[in-house]
Amino acid sequence: MPTKFAVYLPPFGPLADPNALVEVARRAEAAGWDGVFLWDHVLADGPVEVTDPWVALGAMAAATSRVLLGTMVSPLPRHRPAVVARQAGTLSRLSGGRCVLGVGLGADEYGDFTRFGEPTGLAGGRAAMADEALSIIQALWSGQPYVHAGTHFCADLPQTHPEPHRIPIWVAGTLPGLGSAARAVRHDGVFLLGENLTVTPEEVRRALAVLAVNDRPFDVVLAGNASPAWENPTVPDLRPLADAGMTWWAESFVHYDPLDLTLTVIDAGPPRF
Repeated sequence: MPTKFAVYLPPFGPLADPNALVEVARRAEAAGWDGVFLWDHVLADGPVEVTDPWVALGAMAAATSRVLLGTMVSPLPRHRPAVVARQAGTLSRLSGGRCVLGVGLGADEYGDFTRFGEPTGLAGGRAAMADEALSIIQALWSGQPYVHAGTHFCADLPQTHPEPHRIPIWVAGTLPGLGSAARAVRHDGVFLLGENLTVTPEEVRRALAVLAVNDRPFDVVLAGNASPAWENPTVPDLRPLADAGMTWWAESFVHYDPLDLTLTVIDAGPPRF
C-alpha cells in the first residue's frame, strides 16, 4: 500500500496555543499531509506550557476536512478508559470518521505518572491496565452490553448506540523487544519506536515477522525527520523502509522548534521518494 505522511507534534511550548495547532492542521491539510497527530502528556520538561490534546484535536477537526487526527500515543494506564472512549468517539463523529487512537503504556520522563501518584511499574501492572482499558473502550464503541470486573477497571455497560465510524487503534511498540506485539496484533497498527526514534528496514522486517499479521490491512508507523525543509537536514532514505513494510511516516517535531520553522517544514509538504 502507498506510504502516507503525517505530522507528529507535541502540544507544548509554541504549540501549546490551541490556535497555533488549528493553524498547523489547516496548513498541513493544504500542503498534502495525510494526518496530524499529537503527543498526550500533562507535563513537559521544565516550565513549558502544555495543552490538552483532545480539546485541541476537536478544534483541528472543525478546521479540516481530510486529514486523519488523533493522539500518538495516549498512555492508557493514566487514563480512565471510559473517558478515552468518549473523547475518541466525539472526535470521530466531529471529524466524520477521521479519528485514530494511538495507545501505549506511557513513560515517566516528565513525571506524568510519579508527580500525580500514578502507577509506574511495567511488569504486569501497566500492561494489564492497558489491556483492560482497551477491552472497555472497544465495548463502549460497539454499543453492546458488556460486563468487566478486572484487577484495575470495572464496567457494567448497557446496550447503547455504536459509534458510527470505525476508529482504528495503533499500539506503540518499543524495539528491539516489542513486548507489546500481542496487544498490537489485536488492533489496527503498530507505532514502532527505536532509539532516538530511529528504526532500520531490517528492524521493520523483524517486527513484522513477530507480529505476523497477514490476514488484513495493518499499519506500520515510523517517525523521524525526513523533510528537506529542516535547517541542516540529514534526510533518511524512506524507500527501503517502505519496501520493508512501513505504511505511515510521521514527521517528528519538538517544542524546541520555533513556530516559524515548524510551519516552514509543514508548508513544504510531505517528503517524497
